[in-house]
Amino acid sequence: MRTSVLLLVLFLAFISCKEKAPDKNSELTLLQTDQQEYESFGEKISANNSLSAQAMKLQYEKLELGDTISVKFTAKVNSVCKMKRCWMKLELPETEEDPMVKFREYGFFVPKDIEGKEVVVEGIAFIEEISVEDQEHFAKDAGKAVEEIEAIVEPKRSLGFLAHGVLVKK
Repeated sequence: MRTSVLLLVLFLAFISCKEKAPDKNSELTLLQTDQQEYESFGEKISANNSLSAQAMKLQYEKLELGDTISVKFTAKVNSVCKMKRCWMKLELPETEEDPMVKFREYGFFVPKDIEGKEVVVEGIAFIEEISVEDQEHFAKDAGKAVEEIEAIVEPKRSLGFLAHGVLVKK
């Protein structure tokens, strides 16, 4: 009998020292809260510590052709590829051109109907030169008029962004 009581006490002591497992319901609640604010595409990213569109404009002004920086910023979507959803253009204040965001290795796509919505993008910002052929392709994807497409006659310097994650504000 003493042995049984001793074993019972040891068993209870062992159980009481065990670390409590995290409450799965509380983790689920946090995920649901995040999902209520943003819809996520690509790698999971956070909206925390995101640059404003104005701050990103200043970052682009510092870049030269071929330069890259790793960055996360928030901006409004101006246009989205209507064919495959494989790119989008974001609004930066007081710029002649919007940065074109493409998605790493075409690993994910964004919805067609997000124009005017706020997004957070994380990835690599750069300056590139876009060929006439690529400009024509993008213009066709955007549904531009034939006259606009035919007016493209020379390569142009462009703000680029390769995103590995995108959050779309709901």
